[in-house]
Order: sequence, then structure tokens, then C-alpha cells
Amino acid sequence: MPEHPAVVRVEAALVEAGVETQVVWLDGAAKTAVEAASALGISVGAIANSLVFLLDGEPALIMTSGAHRVDTAWLGERVGGEFSRADATTVKTATGQVIGGIAPVGHPAPLRTFVDEALAEFPEIWAAAGHAHTVFPLSFDELVRITGGTVTPVAPAASPAD
Repeated sequence: MPEHPAVVRVEAALVEAGVETQVVWLDGAAKTAVEAASALGISVGAIANSLVFLLDGEPALIMTSGAHRVDTAWLGERVGGEFSRADATTVKTATGQVIGGIAPVGHPAPLRTFVDEALAEFPEIWAAAGHAHTVFPLSFDELVRITGGTVTPVAPAASPAD
């Protein structure tokens, strides 16, 4: 298997958190939830999409079902803050990873994290592992535990993705 520094950090964080899983290297890049679901032969809803936004100017991670779009205005009202887009440099600095491969763990410092409650519908979910060619399976409860995330809807009635 190839090695990549971000993936090595993610694997170490998973071991440290006690998650028994294996990172899977995909033949092609899976930079979107649709691409990842297609490569794995699973529902797009079972993809735990890692999105970095700024919450009141600080990086925050939203783990959303690949089948949903985040309504940042609605979620901001729900959590008492204002979300805005994070640029690629901010994302890389906050996570140590690039857009399209952001894992829920393995970051230089913990990020305030919100986890889409819709992911609980799936017995197994898949998240990126630090590189656009990598994913790993875990349970919803494991995702919440390893991120310290707050479980919440990410939009009113969890708006489906376009």
C-alpha cells in the first residue's frame, strides 16, 4: 500500500482512539460523496462527508451524510454562531489535509465538530482517511466518539443534496 503523511496521521489517530478499522486505498480519487459511494458500491447517504467551515471565524468540522447539504444559516442559528466558507488554505492549515480527502481525525488540533444525525441510519459509514484515494469504515457511534462531535441535523428536515 502507498503511504501518505496525512493518512499515516489518520491511522495513528484511529488506533489511539481504539477504532478497529482498516484504511482502504481506492483505485481512483473519491473527492465527492457520490464518487466514494460509487467506488464502494454503497448508498451515498452512508458517506460521512467532512466539510470545514468557519464558525465565528474559527475552523469547525461538519460531518454530514453524503445525501445532505448543510444549511449553514440554519445550523448557525441552531448552535448560536455564524458559519462561513473556509478557503483551501484554511482547510489545509486546520486539518493537515486537502479538500477531497479530509478525515474526521488526524488534525493538528481538535476541531469543534458537528455530526449529521442522519448518519445514524446506517450500521456502517465510510469517511475519508486523509487523502482523496482513501476511506475507512466505522459506526456512527464511533464517529461521534472519536470526533467529540455534537449530533445535530444539518438542515431543516435534512435537505437532500442536489
